[in-house]
Order: sequence, then structure tokens, then C-alpha cells
Amino acid sequence: MISNKKFTASYLIFLSSFWMTFSQVDTLNVYSQVMQKTIPNIVVTPENYSSTDEKRPVLFLLHGAGGDFSDWINKAPIIRQLSNDLDFIIVCPDGGDTSWYFDSPIDHNMQYETYIAEELVDAIDKNYSVSSEKEQRAITGLSMGGHGALYLAFRHQDIWGAAGSMSGGVDIRSFPDNWNIAKRLGPISENKSLWDKNTVINMLKLIGEDLSLILDCGYEDFFFNDNKRMHEELLKNGIGHVYIERPGAHNWDYWRNSIKYQLLYFRDFFERNKIPKLQETLINK
Repeated sequence: MISNKKFTASYLIFLSSFWMTFSQVDTLNVYSQVMQKTIPNIVVTPENYSSTDEKRPVLFLLHGAGGDFSDWINKAPIIRQLSNDLDFIIVCPDGGDTSWYFDSPIDHNMQYETYIAEELVDAIDKNYSVSSEKEQRAITGLSMGGHGALYLAFRHQDIWGAAGSMSGGVDIRSFPDNWNIAKRLGPISENKSLWDKNTVINMLKLIGEDLSLILDCGYEDFFFNDNKRMHEELLKNGIGHVYIERPGAHNWDYWRNSIKYQLLYFRDFFERNKIPKLQETLINK
């Protein structure tokens, strides 16, 4: 009879070797000048990746409030298989416990827009064989990370050509007392203009014609009404996007399913915008 401990250890070894056939997982530590600290990030590369390979597309995948850089790889390990099958690199940054992925005007220790859009993107470009073309970069995330992905993409359309949100907090004003948002922007009663300026549902006028968007949210999610309203505002403003609403709550069961559809969407985006190898060779000469 096999003991539970021996069985668990053997099973974990099996899982480790099984997943290793799909992809490689690195932890890239990046020193942030703007926040004066070293920040860890998970980087998932396809099995056949090497630093001398052709430049691959890259997806930045953001975690939610209370999470960290390891959330996606630990709670949705299918991203390892998807990175391999879809042949692009996935970067899971650490966005702080409740940063909301913008540069806080009142907390200088929370400058995550600058960190991700400048410092991390630069570090990925230097350390991995990735394309620097926005047509080969995308960003998405869940909950706080859904807000963050749209926020960063709207404000940095020279970096990301596609963006998504899964159960995103797309209007932070609906939850003024939750998830430490008031610690980043000040109380809404005293700083309403900052809240209005930093909620993505108010940033639609920034969206250019060539930014591809996908949003989804479950019916039972507390962010559902805001996501539906975001969809309606996008339609009203004539902004093309994919919007999905379906059964589901604000939990990992929903996100483990959602990520498969979003990554297929981004794979199609990368393929549609891929520069032919001959053209790329001529550009790089």
C-alpha cells in the first residue's frame, strides 16, 4: 500500500515532468527604478523556444486584487500548455496587492503603470526573443487585472495592439470602499476628478482605430453590470470589440475557462498581423 505522502510526491513529480514537455517557466526579477525595489515576474516560453529563435509574440497577463505574479501559473496551469500550443510567450507581472495598475498620485510606492509599460516591457525585450511591434504584443487580466490591462492598453497604444479583460473592474467608482482603491486615489468624496480620470469606462475617447479588444464577464459576477455598460458605451462610440457574457461568477472556475478563449483571440490577432519573414529581414537590415 502506498502512503499518501509517497503518492503525493510521486504524483507531483509526474505532473512536473508532464508539464515540462509543454513549456518552460522562468522567474524574471526586474529592478524598478521608479519604485526602488526588485519585482518578480513569471515568464512562460514555448517548449521549442530559444533565445536565438525568431521573435515571438508576447502576452502580458495580469492578476487580480490580493493576488501576485504566481497566481496564473499556480491556479490556471493550463497557460503552460496554451503557450506551447499557440506558440507565444506569456508574461505574468507582479502588480502589487492592490495597485490597480496605475501610477498612484498619492502613494509613490505604487507606480505600476510606469513599471509595466516602461521597465518591464524593456526588460522582456532585452531578455527574451520577442517582437517589439505592437501588432505582436497583447495584454489582458482578471478583475483588477482586467481594469489594469485596459487602462495600460488605452494609454499605451504604441506598446500593445490588443487588450482584454476577464471579469474586469471596469468602473472603479462603483466600489469606492473596496480593494484599497481609496489608498491609491484618495477618498472619492474628496478626489472625484481622480476617480473619473482613472476609471477605464471614462477613457474610451483614447481608443484608436487599430486597438483590438475582447471583454467577458459572468452573469453572477458583481462586476457584470459595469461590464455590460462598458460594452454598451463601446457600441455607442462606434468602437469595435468582442464582448462575451455567459454563466459564471467571480472565481477561478470562470477564469480558467475564460483564458482559453482569450488566448485563442490573441493568437488570431498575432497571426493576422504577422510580418512575413522576408519583409522582417529587410526591415531589420
